[in-house]
Amino acid sequence: MAGNTRTQLALAKLAKPDILGKGGFRLASAAFKQGEELDPCFTADEEDAVAPPLDWSAPPADAAELVLIVEDPDAAGDEPFCHWLVWGLAPQQGQLLEGEVPPRVGKNSFGNSEWALPAPPHGDEAHEFIFQLFALDVPVALMPGAGRAELLAAMDGHVIAAAMLSANYTRAEDDGEEGDWDDVDIDSIDFDGN
Repeated sequence: MAGNTRTQLALAKLAKPDILGKGGFRLASAAFKQGEELDPCFTADEEDAVAPPLDWSAPPADAAELVLIVEDPDAAGDEPFCHWLVWGLAPQQGQLLEGEVPPRVGKNSFGNSEWALPAPPHGDEAHEFIFQLFALDVPVALMPGAGRAELLAAMDGHVIAAAMLSANYTRAEDDGEEGDWDDVDIDSIDFDGN
């Protein structure tokens, strides 16, 4: 794997193990089960890719807001690659539909406010994508577009329950169908149309 920054995951920084699944709080997806392969339709390998659907059970009664953070701890770098920062989710049983744009989204590691399509380097071992859902005892007072550091700072000390779901993804070997000039004999091309 390119890197491994599990100790830098939002879950590791903000939550103690005993609050994972507290009160039956669970995160799931109709598109994949825990530890399964992510379908390419949610990754950079498909043209019209979107974020996967997610659903969750009710958080503890004293929750004020839910926050979703999706990270890849296997990406190169000192901290996980952040694919999605979502807050402002109602503190109740709920869901995000496939491709749904949430109410408040922060900047991912690419610096934009959307689902960053998983695109591990060709040839890498499978990367794990960790979907982390947090129940907070206070609402997050951040405007859309805030970054990971700002969101983690706002959440620090306020996580009362957490749920996690992970999926793996390995990119197919580059088949060379588009834009691959390695097999093209330049000398045989008739540029003049003759």
